[in-house]
Amino acid sequence: MVDATKPAKSSASGVQSVERVFELLELITDAGGDVTLSELSASTDLPLPTIHRLLRTLVALGYARQLPNRRYALGPRLIRIGEGAARQFGALARPQLKSLVDQLGESANMAVLDGDMVVYVAQVQSQHSMRMFTEVGRRANVHDTGVGKAILAQLPNDTVRGIVGRTGMATPTEFSIGTVEDLIAELDRIRERGYSIDEQEQEIGVRCYAMAVPDAPTLTAVSVSGPISRVTEEFASRAIPLLRSAAEAISADLAA
Repeated sequence: MVDATKPAKSSASGVQSVERVFELLELITDAGGDVTLSELSASTDLPLPTIHRLLRTLVALGYARQLPNRRYALGPRLIRIGEGAARQFGALARPQLKSLVDQLGESANMAVLDGDMVVYVAQVQSQHSMRMFTEVGRRANVHDTGVGKAILAQLPNDTVRGIVGRTGMATPTEFSIGTVEDLIAELDRIRERGYSIDEQEQEIGVRCYAMAVPDAPTLTAVSVSGPISRVTEEFASRAIPLLRSAAEAISADLAA
């Protein structure tokens, strides 16, 4: 039985608690997936006892975990939520990807930044017998993919250096970018023109054009790709405006 003499908790305090929990989870994510209590305290205005109490609750529920070195990391229960969100995110973008394929005839993809790599969350395949296929859920490096470079171009150069410093810069083809200096120069060109090109950097004979989705809740890019015999400069003149329209439409759908 509710004691009518006691004031009920305000809905505002409940919302504030939720906001604080997600703030901590985002701070852990931004720190690379694990962080110390003191680092969290330095990154937020929350009192240390509040941070500690919220972390204990998250650990008990499996949404965070405490490592042997006393650092706090994201918990395994977030994986299922993340996978479900990615599927829904991909489903939201699918109509725009299908429109790209219908108008351009080549495969269209959407990918998001996940840690230091990109993960593909949606694809609509070309109807050509010779076509590009990227499995949804596949993870790839950021420095040698069209979607990855489009995403990196949204970040400060120091952040870019940190990412490729951790992942390394593999060169799967002779066209792959292999140094940080060359990557930064390429990102400057992408920022200037507004789109990226994977010029046979992942696979010989394949060219990809990609563009970031503006104002997405997580760094996101869409792309079209196909064999270099079909994905030519003439193709690019048609594809770039359509990619821009698709990215803006996805952004608007996310904000609705």
